[in-house]
Amino acid sequence: MVTEFILIGLSEHPRAQAVFFGFLLMAYLISLLGNSLIITLTIADPRLHNPMYFFLCVLSSIDLIITSNTVPEVLANCLLFMPTISFYRCLVQMYVGLFLVSTECVLLAIMAYDRFAAICQPLHYMQIMSWKLCVSLVSASVALSFLITLITVLLQPTDFCGHYIINHFVCELQSFLKLACSDTRVSELFMQMSSLLILIPPFGFIVVTYGRIALAVLRIRSTWGRKKAFSTCSSHLTVVSIFYGAIMIMYLKPQQKSPSEEEKIISVMYGALTPMLNPLIYSLRNRDVKGAFWKVVSRKR
Repeated sequence: MVTEFILIGLSEHPRAQAVFFGFLLMAYLISLLGNSLIITLTIADPRLHNPMYFFLCVLSSIDLIITSNTVPEVLANCLLFMPTISFYRCLVQMYVGLFLVSTECVLLAIMAYDRFAAICQPLHYMQIMSWKLCVSLVSASVALSFLITLITVLLQPTDFCGHYIINHFVCELQSFLKLACSDTRVSELFMQMSSLLILIPPFGFIVVTYGRIALAVLRIRSTWGRKKAFSTCSSHLTVVSIFYGAIMIMYLKPQQKSPSEEEKIISVMYGALTPMLNPLIYSLRNRDVKGAFWKVVSRKR
């Protein structure tokens, strides 16, 4: 009976692992500081109590848990020769990550709709994005992600015939399924179907929504206004492309027997890079957030 797994990250490439450790530590500290700051400011400043910052607060909370779920353990494992993880800790890490990443996929689409309503229907924005609708949308995304995660858990293989080496930095679902001795065809089929459901429609919706936003921005007479709007939209699309692109490469392409070193690095992009970039691009450059920050700082003096 398998009671623990051995995780193989970049242990065969010590120099690359040292560089990876430095990058991951920097990304984690920035993510921790940035997302915690956004959550604190959104709660503390009444001026940020609107739908846009409500969604940003939820996004920061998800990113904070995603990084804390895996990154500290990966950092510690970089210092060990043969890092291990218990069977049940592996399951928790894997399914918590699946639930949170699925929720964020849907949430990013909701945030794109929020920006569309704010830019294209500014006079009716608060009527369209009522608090009841905002809470309902977030609750629906959480419920859908929980349902997908629950079914994945129920379809989890139960037989492991002594295979205990996971060729990854963390417990990742595809690598985990490859170790099973029991039939995993149903699990793999559901994983492919759920990946298509949770990735393609939200990503397509985001692209179409930002396309409509771009058309609306082109109608703005002010050159400065157009430049600012395009800068914001392009930044958002960059983060979305990194997040969705990394996940699509991991879960929608034909599966190999063992993940390559490049694929393992790509998986870190949506687990560490996007949680670092989200607060920098979505919020910390925002004038209202900067104002809230200096207001909190001045209170403490």
